[in-house]
Amino acid sequence: MNTLKELRRYPTAVAGLAILAVFVIVSIYAVIALPYGEAIRLWRPGEIHYENPDRARPVWFDWFTSDRLSRTSVITLSRATITEEPLGGGMKRMTIVMPLDYRYDTFPSELQLYHTWRVETGRPQVSVLWRKPDGEEIALHPARDTLFRDSFPVYYVEQDDTLKRALGRMAYPDAVAPPLVASRLGLFASDITDFEKGPMQGRYEVVIRAVMAEEDRADQVRLRVYGEIHGWAGTDNQRRDLTVALLWGAPIGLMFGIVAAVGAQLSTFVIAGIGTWFGGKLDGLFQKLTELTMILPNLAILIMIAHLYSPSLWRVLLVIVALSVFSASYKVYRAMFLQSKELPYIEAARSYGAGSWRIIFRYLLPRMAPILLPQFVIIIPAFVFLEASLAVLGLGDPTLPTWGKVLNDAYSSRALITGHYYWILAPSLLLMFIGFGFAMVGYSLDRVVNPKLRSL
Repeated sequence: MNTLKELRRYPTAVAGLAILAVFVIVSIYAVIALPYGEAIRLWRPGEIHYENPDRARPVWFDWFTSDRLSRTSVITLSRATITEEPLGGGMKRMTIVMPLDYRYDTFPSELQLYHTWRVETGRPQVSVLWRKPDGEEIALHPARDTLFRDSFPVYYVEQDDTLKRALGRMAYPDAVAPPLVASRLGLFASDITDFEKGPMQGRYEVVIRAVMAEEDRADQVRLRVYGEIHGWAGTDNQRRDLTVALLWGAPIGLMFGIVAAVGAQLSTFVIAGIGTWFGGKLDGLFQKLTELTMILPNLAILIMIAHLYSPSLWRVLLVIVALSVFSASYKVYRAMFLQSKELPYIEAARSYGAGSWRIIFRYLLPRMAPILLPQFVIIIPAFVFLEASLAVLGLGDPTLPTWGKVLNDAYSSRALITGHYYWILAPSLLLMFIGFGFAMVGYSLDRVVNPKLRSL
């Protein structure tokens, strides 16, 4: 409590504690709102992400533009109007009208029609029509098999070259060989000859007409119109919501940093106390091991282990703690213990007949323990950055949603070159802030704990 009261005198400590409190709150929220299993499921690549647009910017981009950026809309059969007309001979005509209310100033990023059909005999004759708010109708040209093959029940409108050619002829009627026109532009343009005028706002309709047997029916039909913005953190090239990784990066990074820092520094502290007290060959051995460890390329060793074995977070953590037992901190702690072992209260304990181990763990280590707290706080971000660095190099745990993994995916997908700055800036800023928070608190704690620094 006295330490906390002393910290209030330092504005940097207050600011650092506020930053760290935010990260702790985010970590608690992530664990409660997105349990570990759910976070892994949402982060693992799969069909679940097809609901999200590809590499969409965060929704707050809309705050900095006068245009209302497009967002993702999903229309299902529950919102569609379905009518059936008997044709005789055991046949019927089914008409499905799927409405889309589009009120954005920018074009969507892509369109997709998902469909599964319950067909007992033969294949129905199907036509798909796109109806614009002004009543203009454009025939879509899905490949014959895509509407009925269960293994691939998705019609990617943006990849339909037949439709692109038809839109090109509409946009450039006088051209001998008109260029292909992107479907999202041609289907939504208020003026197909001038896309700069933007999309036409209003009610669109996708009309699906099918002639089929009376016992056949539509199982699932879903229209997805993907927007340019999505979620508070945007999406990546696998359509994953980056919010999952940004939220879970906090508890994973904090856990890794705290466990590594406490395990490494505490073990070094205890070994330094034992070696300094007994001295002689034991102290000499510990110093030699420390000097050997100081010249070892720890990052290269971690890279080798990650390549030879699976890059498990716990395995990497164990290796880091093992390599940090005889770290450079041993020399610092040894110098402090050399002074402490000559103090009067240690001599008094000896005169009362206290054994060496009792003196070490009852008197020597507890007296010097307060210096561990600022060391923990200062070194935690170093281990957080180390975990992120390994992930950026592709050596992190691929199943975990971490800040380093987001940066690795962004680098692999050339996010900077393609203009997806949010993909890199968000995790980078979080790493910077967590480093600033621990640094400000750590140096302030050092002043409180070390009387020699209080006057600085």
